[in-house]
Amino acid sequence: MAEIKIEKKMPMWPWILLILVVIGILVYLFAFSGDEVDNRQDDRTEQTSEQSSDTRQVAPNNSTVGAYVSFIKEDPDQMGLDHDFTNEALLKLTNATSAMADEIGYDIQKDLEEVRTHTDKITKDPYETTHANSIRKSAEILANVLQNMQQKAFQGLASEANEVKNAATAIDPDVLTLDQKGDVKNFFRESADLLEKMNNNSPQM
Repeated sequence: MAEIKIEKKMPMWPWILLILVVIGILVYLFAFSGDEVDNRQDDRTEQTSEQSSDTRQVAPNNSTVGAYVSFIKEDPDQMGLDHDFTNEALLKLTNATSAMADEIGYDIQKDLEEVRTHTDKITKDPYETTHANSIRKSAEILANVLQNMQQKAFQGLASEANEVKNAATAIDPDVLTLDQKGDVKNFFRESADLLEKMNNNSPQM
């Protein structure tokens, strides 16, 4: 009698186990890939926030400051008896200082009102011998204001602020303005140099 061979069927559980392993690997890969994408997005968001923050801190190229700097750099050498140049330079310097103070949120209105009072005296009587005194007082006020602004927001410009103060004190209130043109102009130049650097640097507050 012929012997009937019966083939044993391979059990299904190894296949089921293999499928589960493959599914597990796929789930693992998708899960961690999503985390990496999220992390990259978070990094980009943080970088964007930092860049936005840096942008807010950059001192803009203020046109009022630029106008004063350009006026002084042109150096028209027109310091005459009428003091038109000195008066205009002080007005432009006052406006430039006010504009930069606004950029860093520093209130100087009380000081500027006092400066304008002294500035008005310069052109009223061209033969008045106290013009140098008015110029010196205006220069000292503006120099103090600029130094306070420098200490508040531009720590790296301490040397420039000191130069402005030195230039202000070099103006002799007892000497006729036309006899110390160099000292008066030097104050305007040092102030322009400081304001220009403030205008091109980020405040550190």
